[in-house]
Formats: sequence, structure tokens, C-alpha cells
Amino acid sequence: MPKKLPYGQSDFVKIMGQNYVYVDKTRYIELLENENNTYQFLLRPRRFGKSLFLSVLEHYYNLNAQDRFEALFGNLYIGRNPTAERGMYAVMRFDFSGIDTEGHDTFRASFSFCVRICVKNFLEKYANLFPNAERDIEHIMKGVSGTDALYLACTAAERAGVPIFVIIDEYDHFANNLVAMGKMYKDEVKAGGTVRAFYETLKKGTSSVIKRIFITGVSPMMLNDLTSGFNIATDYTLFPKYNEMFGFTRDDVELIMAEAGINRDLIKVDMEAYYNGYAFSEYAGNKVYNSQMILYLFNMVMQLGEQPKQIVDTNLKTDYGRLRRLADGEGNRQKLLQIILNGKIAVSIKEKFSVDDLQNEDYFVSLLFYLGMLTIEPGEEQIYLKIPNYSIKTLYWEYMAEYLKNTEEGVIDSGRLEETVRNLACDGDMMPFMNYFSESFLKRMSNRDLQKFDEKYIKAMMLTLLFTSPLYLPVSEDETINGYTDVYLQKHPAKRAVKYEYVFEIKYAKTGAAAAEIAAKFAEAGAQIEKYKQDPRFAGRGDIKFAALVFMGKGDLEVRR
Repeated sequence: MPKKLPYGQSDFVKIMGQNYVYVDKTRYIELLENENNTYQFLLRPRRFGKSLFLSVLEHYYNLNAQDRFEALFGNLYIGRNPTAERGMYAVMRFDFSGIDTEGHDTFRASFSFCVRICVKNFLEKYANLFPNAERDIEHIMKGVSGTDALYLACTAAERAGVPIFVIIDEYDHFANNLVAMGKMYKDEVKAGGTVRAFYETLKKGTSSVIKRIFITGVSPMMLNDLTSGFNIATDYTLFPKYNEMFGFTRDDVELIMAEAGINRDLIKVDMEAYYNGYAFSEYAGNKVYNSQMILYLFNMVMQLGEQPKQIVDTNLKTDYGRLRRLADGEGNRQKLLQIILNGKIAVSIKEKFSVDDLQNEDYFVSLLFYLGMLTIEPGEEQIYLKIPNYSIKTLYWEYMAEYLKNTEEGVIDSGRLEETVRNLACDGDMMPFMNYFSESFLKRMSNRDLQKFDEKYIKAMMLTLLFTSPLYLPVSEDETINGYTDVYLQKHPAKRAVKYEYVFEIKYAKTGAAAAEIAAKFAEAGAQIEKYKQDPRFAGRGDIKFAALVFMGKGDLEVRR
């Protein structure tokens, strides 16, 4: 009987008890337990399975759950190789994903309430160990501060001689919203603030009863801003041995498909290109999939019996919608444009930075890495950060489309654009789109904009427009056996009406270029196209059209097929 997909599931007990697929990550419990520092910090982008792993930790170390150990862990790595500290702790878990950030008062009240509820749940779960648990719970619910509630729980555990393992999920979930509100972030996170007071109390607890801490989130920014409020944890984010701790490897994906009974023939999209590509260390052996992305695809295939029209999880767009807000300042916007044009950027990853550092472009790019919008690609002499996959590329193109809408030079006429793309798709006529692109964008560029014009800039603008249509999945720098195409317009696998695909090779010449120079551009483009045609995917196909495009000056265009 096929197992159920764990799409949207982060409750380990439910997964193990209700016939869900589980990708065994429990070997990392052993690795973490053997680290010298028992106060640990590990970051990953959203939707990589962090909450599920924390649920695994919670049940593995829970001293009240030892009678369920075999049922939960018996068939897993850690069940066959239990560690010395299994079932030794009262586990106190915090989740800061739902904090209200509308204003100072609402944030403080919401944060404090969240802490109180987590402490209350802790005392209820271990009431058998704490003689005064009922009284303490009543005291907490009368409205003491979250910090006082945490102190009360630590005191109760110390009196009972019970060691605590603190787990914090989404420690920085509210930080980006606070950053957008300016001074409020500094007031709450730095000295004297609500968040700072919580972590100072947590740190004090490590001198007595808190023996282990494991914290996850997305960015190191907030932890760094806490400074001495919480400076005891070791950050294992970039350690190569933890590269595959979150997300799925290729083997994991194969296991999920086999155990869930996924019909591979129903999946037309290139899963490697769309969902894989993440590396969190320059020494990583394997790249990993975003687990939410791939589970979304599998879930939709099982629900619909075919590949969905929307192959990028809409939740992803919600998560990364903060890109426009974070790209504040001309320097950061230029970095984004550079990434869009080149697909990667040479920069060293900043392991620690403050909110005040984000106006520095290098720190901003590091934040994009932590958000999952860039990933590590080792070079011969330096490290690059590159866009990990096609799904993330769409988010950059969305940003670019929004940028174009807000400039004086170009206005996207959605109706006309869709009509011209339909000409491409159904009639095999590329000229309506090319004319629209030249007239509506290139010819409206200012002379200042022309100074940065080149083939990559034109290609990025073209891909941005094409991305807004649901008929194609535009690919930049698609790899063939003889090089990389500038633009490959790939059919959307769910759009049966699309008859034609395209490969465009783009060249650019400045205004007034001589005829000989133009001819040389076409000759170069033509030679590249002939090489692309030899790729087995393109050979002998009548539904794919190749074209050399030479743009000149401010939007003039010649096309040769």
C-alpha cells in the first residue's frame, strides 16, 4: 500500500503513526549530540523541513516518551544507534512564527503571550515532575511577562533536578517585519528590548538547568544584533557535514516517489532544474532539493492525475515576496540587477551581520543566500553565489517585472503582451512580440540607460516579459551539448495549445554600427545556433524555431531565422 505524502506535515508522531513517507534524517541527532558545544544554531531557508526535524528532536529527547521510543524510532538510524542522552530531558519548545508586528505594544504583548503559552505547555507536559506545576501555570496565565514565565519554569526544573532541552523554531520569523518598521526593530531586539530580555534569561538558565539549546531560523542577523544577550551558541550553518540535514537529496526524492507510488510518467518538468540546486557549504558533496517545492509537485500530481499548470508553489512566492522590501537603496537594487543579468555573483558569505549592515551590498547578497535565493557554487579561485533553480529565477523576474512597471521607460500592456506571445506559441510568428518588445521598452529607454545596454541586459528584460505569460517556461542559459542558449522558450507542459518552442541567440551593436559589424554579429549568432541544433533535444524537430536577433542602438532590431 502506498504511503501518504508528508506535504505540509511537521508532526513527527503523526507521520510515523499514520503511514506517511519519512525521509530518515535521524543520523544528524548523533552528529549534533557529539559536538563540543551543546548550544547550537543552524539556519536554512523557509520550507526546508526544519520544523519536522525539531519535532524529531523533541520526541527523541523527551524523558516522558521513553515508552514510545521503539514505536517512533525503532526502524530509523537513531533507533538502531541510540545515543547516550536519548530520553534525558524535559523539552521546552518555542515557535515564533505567529508574532504580531503591527506596533510596539502589540508586538510586546504577542511575543510575551507566545512565550507564556510555550512555558505553560511545558509545565503541563511535565506536571508529573514538578510538584507545583498547577500553581505555576495559574500564576503564568494571570499575565506575568514571558521572561518571568521562562524564569519560573527554569526555577521549577532546577528544584526538581530535571535538565531542560530548549528548542526554538523560526527564531527570527518576525525580524524582517520589524526591520521594515525601522526603529522598532532596534528597540525590541537590542539592549532593554523584549526579545533581548528573553534571550538574556535563556542564557542565565544555561548556568543551572538548561543543558541543551537548538535554534533554527533563516538569517543570522537577529542573533548577531542580540550581541551579549545571547553569545553562547555555535553556528553550524555552513558546516559541510550538515549540508543535507534539511531538504532532500536526489536519493531521497527517489525514495519518496517509490514509497508514495508517484507515477513518474505524469511528471514532465525537469525536477533537477526547477527544485534542486542548493548547497550550503563550498565543500558540499551533494546538492539538495527544497523539500516543500518537490512535495508540492508530487502532491498536485497525485491530486490531479497530471502535472499541474502551476508548477511553482504559490506559498514560495509569499515567502520570498519580501525581496522588494529588502532591496532598499540603489546599491542593493543594482546588485539584484547584476544577479539577474549574470545568474551569479562573486562574494564572500558574511556569517555575522546586523540590520545596520544591510545597506552594504555584500551583506545584502549574503542575506539573499540565507533566504534561499542564492546558493553556493565553488569556483577555481573564489566562491560564487548563484540562483539555485528555475523556481527561484521566477522570483527575480517577478521583481524585474515590478521594477519595469514602476519606471517611466516601460509599461507592460498585459493584453497586448499576451496576444503577441500567443502569436509565438500558436502561429509560429515571432515578429509581433519582437516589435512590441522593441517599441514598448527598448525605444523608450533613456540615453543614460543605454550606457548599460548589452546582450545580457536585453535578455533579462525579454525574459521578464516572457515570464509573465503562462504559455512558456522561459529558460536563460539553457545547457546544450555545444554551449548555452541565450533564451530557450520551453512549452509549459500543461499547455497543450502551444505548438512552437524557440531558441533565440541575442547580439547587440551600438547606434551607428557599420554593416560589416552587423554581419559579423549575425555570423557569430548563426554559428552558435548551428551548434545548438545538434543537441538531441532539438535535432529533427519541426516544432522548434531558431532565430538570431541583433539589436542595434535604441531598440532597432534585425531577425534572421
